[in-house]
Amino acid sequence: MTQTPTPVGPARGVVESVAGWSVRHKALAITGWLVLVVVAILSSALVSGPEARSLDPGDAGKAQQIVRTEDNGDSVRESVLFQAREDEGPKFTESPELQGAAEELVDKLRGTSDAVRDIGSPAGTDGERWVSEDGRSGLVTFELDGPIEKQKENYNEAVAALKEVQDSNADLRIVQAGDRSLNAVVDDAIKDDFAKAEFTSLPLTLVILLVVFGSLIAAGIPLLLAATAVIGTFGLLQTVGQFVPVNSAASSIVLLIGMAVGIDYSLFYLRREREERIAGRDTQDALAMTARTSGHAVVVSGLTVMVCVCGLLFSGLDVFKGLTAGTVIVVGLTVLGSITVLPAVLAALGHRVDKARIPWLGKRRTVARESRTWSAVARTVVRRPALTGGIAALVLVVMALPMLSMKLQDPATTDSLPRSVAPVDAAVRMNDAFPGASSPARVAIATDDGSSADTPALRTAIDALHEQAATPGNGIAEPITSVAVGDVVVVRVPLIGKGTDDTSNESLEKLRGTVLPETLGAVEGIDYAVGGKTAMPYDFANQLNSRSAAVFVFILALAFVLLVVAFRSWTIPLVSILLNLLSIGAAYGVLTWVFQSGHLGSLLGFTAYGGVVAWLPLFMFVILFGLSMDYHIFILSRIRERWADGASANDSIVGGISSSAGVVTSAAVIMTAVFTVFVSLTAIEYKMMGVGMAVAILIDATIVRGVLLPAAMALLGDRAWSSRLGKQRGAAPWSAGEQTPELVRPVSHSPEQ
Repeated sequence: MTQTPTPVGPARGVVESVAGWSVRHKALAITGWLVLVVVAILSSALVSGPEARSLDPGDAGKAQQIVRTEDNGDSVRESVLFQAREDEGPKFTESPELQGAAEELVDKLRGTSDAVRDIGSPAGTDGERWVSEDGRSGLVTFELDGPIEKQKENYNEAVAALKEVQDSNADLRIVQAGDRSLNAVVDDAIKDDFAKAEFTSLPLTLVILLVVFGSLIAAGIPLLLAATAVIGTFGLLQTVGQFVPVNSAASSIVLLIGMAVGIDYSLFYLRREREERIAGRDTQDALAMTARTSGHAVVVSGLTVMVCVCGLLFSGLDVFKGLTAGTVIVVGLTVLGSITVLPAVLAALGHRVDKARIPWLGKRRTVARESRTWSAVARTVVRRPALTGGIAALVLVVMALPMLSMKLQDPATTDSLPRSVAPVDAAVRMNDAFPGASSPARVAIATDDGSSADTPALRTAIDALHEQAATPGNGIAEPITSVAVGDVVVVRVPLIGKGTDDTSNESLEKLRGTVLPETLGAVEGIDYAVGGKTAMPYDFANQLNSRSAAVFVFILALAFVLLVVAFRSWTIPLVSILLNLLSIGAAYGVLTWVFQSGHLGSLLGFTAYGGVVAWLPLFMFVILFGLSMDYHIFILSRIRERWADGASANDSIVGGISSSAGVVTSAAVIMTAVFTVFVSLTAIEYKMMGVGMAVAILIDATIVRGVLLPAAMALLGDRAWSSRLGKQRGAAPWSAGEQTPELVRPVSHSPEQ
């Protein structure tokens, strides 16, 4: 039976007041939201100038800064490998065709006027540096000339010259890899991957929303709220980008987070508003009750996400600053839209929100339902909370065990992307023939007084580097090259190893700790630093490891305080945080088992990587801790409502779980579907992120929501709420003052037939 709805009293608190104003001034609220989005889009026109550039951490960042002080661009070097196509083919040293092709390329590069400079080739006076140790391969290298704005044009001219040589020597292997070519394929892969994820996830989301609501109009509202919030965020990011570095990967992740929270918050709001209308309330009363319950849950959830993501700033890494700014803006706009334009739109539509129904499906969705399945699970759990909760916790602990052997290691470009990408295959072959030549260490050298560093003393030190490369065990190899960038000199030193593995890191440590002090250290009046594709991830991981504890402490402490204020209880925040940590730990374990140990690689389309991308565990912790709190807050608010109305602790748990099951399951299915799309992407980093995030959300929405949370709440019983810092049964969980029980009494719904 359905109870007669109790009257809704006057709105109290900020959320109720804002939502109530929006309902009474629908046209103004909707227009104001659209104006806000337009102003956000146009805001970038108010600030002019170049966008902020990120700086790598540690010594790698110092090397970047040394070069950036010059006005002559950067050192951009490309290499071309010459080999016979067959493994048993002629050696470079014995093949006139290979040698002739290399000479032909050198001649064409020299004929490109000012496009390139500093050409190194086997035909040079130091030709032994450009022929591999086994004599099978030859190498031609060149530096792009000109300032940054001309380097793209110069690169295209050099590539055109290379293409002519390749076409006239089609029976030879002539392949290119280097700074610009490898960076280009990485950037293109990131853009293509995220475009694919966005293109695939949006239709999936719409289909799931149609199943959830059974109505085109109701399904379209969450997408519209999320889309407008994301569009407004991107407009503001154009302005923020003048002061904070925002890269394309951060923008794409902000898009996905914005869509996720926008749809989640709309689901919370729409489902509750529909339940209240089905129970007999008119639209205005239904929206008032929704603002008081789900509206408050949305605000607390949004604040929790924003607080959590701000923890990334404690890492001190530039790459996280744009992501933090974008996430805070998109979640803040989504929360604002959820309590302003969303109630206004629902008030304007009224019962028409259920129009344009999907046949059969739409009819089913007009009946208020509680989940029989989750209700049965919850009843079983609350009858034996210690047993069921213990088993569930044990399962998650076992899943988390592989995490203890997790090894953090950033992939080299050749590990991140498949060898079907031409420059990646070229880099692998080049690294086999000339270890470290495809991605050498970049030593940036400047004088203390700002004069030119290209002096006879420095050239003598560079000659000493060549001698060090010939000494086994120093971890460096040939060809070593040097080039002037304005008054700065950039020396490239190949490191033994694959680029980011243990061997490469050991070579980097020897270069920094022994080789350079013995060579460049003998030159007075200079300063130098080591950057490059080995140094950057090495320094990144070291800084991340040193700052991670601060990030974790900040997030846990602030989330605890926020939840204490929200629920006015000590026990509820502790339970929520512990359960979140357990689910994230289990996701870490699965991530390690799959990618580090190589299980399921053939199914997911990768080979055993041997580690976990260094930034991913911290990123997952921050994002998942914030997003999973959505579910906990929404479920706990439903449980709290029933307990405040006088139900027993166990009945409140069962009722809260079963009544929130639909919206939590729907939100989890959407987020899981979105992140599962990442598994199909090219880069292994995004495969890892997809598996880790999808697994964590599934665990949180099933084992944690269905078993561990009700088990913990059942074990606590009334103590969960009676320890509410002096509050008593009947008080609203978010209100600073007392409210009468009538104002928060939930509407009972008939169980699913």
